Amino acid sequence: MPDPHAHAHLSKTELLARKNEEALLGGGQARIDSQHKKGKLTARERVDLLMDEGSFEEIGKFVMHRAKDFGLDKEHYLGDGVVTGYGTVNGRLVYVFSQDFTVFGGSLSETHAEKIVKIMDLAMKNGAPVIGLNDSGGARIQEGVVSLGGYADIFYKNTLASGVVPQLSAIMGPCAGGAVYSPAITDFILMVEDTSYMFVTGPNVVKTVTHEEVTSEELGGASTHSAKSGVTHFSCANEVVAITRVKQLLSYMPQNCEETAPTQPYETSGDESRPALDRLIPENANQPYDMREVIEGIIDTDSFLEVHQNFAENIVVGFARLAGRSIGIVGNQPAVLAGVLDINASIKAARFVRFCDAFNIPLLVLEDVPGFLPGTDQEWRGIITNGAKLLYAFCEATVPRITVITRKAYGGAYDVMNSKHIGADMNYAWPTAEIAVMGAKGAAEIIFKREIAAAEDPAAKLQEKVDEYQEKFATPYRAAHRGFVDEVILPSQTRQKLIRAFKMLENKVETMPRKKHGNIPL
Repeated sequence: MPDPHAHAHLSKTELLARKNEEALLGGGQARIDSQHKKGKLTARERVDLLMDEGSFEEIGKFVMHRAKDFGLDKEHYLGDGVVTGYGTVNGRLVYVFSQDFTVFGGSLSETHAEKIVKIMDLAMKNGAPVIGLNDSGGARIQEGVVSLGGYADIFYKNTLASGVVPQLSAIMGPCAGGAVYSPAITDFILMVEDTSYMFVTGPNVVKTVTHEEVTSEELGGASTHSAKSGVTHFSCANEVVAITRVKQLLSYMPQNCEETAPTQPYETSGDESRPALDRLIPENANQPYDMREVIEGIIDTDSFLEVHQNFAENIVVGFARLAGRSIGIVGNQPAVLAGVLDINASIKAARFVRFCDAFNIPLLVLEDVPGFLPGTDQEWRGIITNGAKLLYAFCEATVPRITVITRKAYGGAYDVMNSKHIGADMNYAWPTAEIAVMGAKGAAEIIFKREIAAAEDPAAKLQEKVDEYQEKFATPYRAAHRGFVDEVILPSQTRQKLIRAFKMLENKVETMPRKKHGNIPL
């Protein structure tokens, strides 16, 4: 640790070189070794992995804390536990902060927070993403309320920056207490399996208050938050995978809300038909298929980056490219719970839709939905309010929006899944589409209740009425006659139609009524 009087005999140039060396060592070699033993990289190694080689410019390298209590006046480290600066990722400007666990356990002090706030301010002024690499034991307890104030300063900036520039949080170690709320406000959270965790209160407090015995990993590890709570969007096998994923994510996004995402060069062979899609939907409407196969059949090869893969698996969301352009995809997943909408699926899709809308990423909706999940559990936990979040998100979105109905589009779920009535620009249906208030059997039982009851063979009469309803309503044609569906297309034509439609919509301008902001049903 630096001693202010140790360098008196050095020339000015030597002094600068010495301080630079000292800053690079953080908490010292022993602590660096201990970080490596845990299977973790150091703060600087992470930055080097993330940034284009030689592009990182550090800011605040010599910052030191100003605390005097509990012996802190005798212990100083240059940089104060966080590496901050700017550089490029794949040639594009980004700002980064990387917490250094070797310095006071990466704990957040007043000056540590000031460094983070400084790069967030620069990011806002210059319109570029902010990436946080979190690895911190929490607030620096010795500093008391100024440390808590530092957290709140960061939360405030996160909120102001939300929807202005993309904000990504990679959790590379502990992230507990107040520290969790900054990542929670950012757009995407990535966690590393076995070496990172997030929770508001740790296992010890949980045990004291609720008498539950739980490990850090069970309480707030990567698998818990990627599957159970949905707090994290990506669970990564190790730190290198996490940082690679951050770079990949950035490639689908613009720098800020005023720009569009970069397009990749795309060469067409002229023939964009995908015949395999014509054979994908099963004959039996109750049989599942994997919506990911539809996605892969439409998009540019290997361009799908799924978000929230292990959470609310009855809906699939993610980024992809279509003829080189970045798009966001939301698709019901008939292979899980028949693709119904429930609370978690609604929240997952709504947040993704709002991200895409904030950053000018066009939306493609692939629809096969039998309705909302019935039951006391869903009703008592607020499926009404939560389902309305997805409805609200689509209604509010002004980016180009296209829907393809592959099979079922029943009831209120038909409305919610980006229907023409809530502002979708283009709505297509495959010939297998069934657009109706409910399934044929349920409808027949209600409409023809008396007739069925009075029949000699009620079961045969019911089947007859089911077939009749099916023929009339379980098709895309009633909706097409009304113009609610713009075109009924062969599955194999879908890619070509979407490429042209998104091209046609690229200069879309839609303004919402003047207001401060809406009141989304949170």
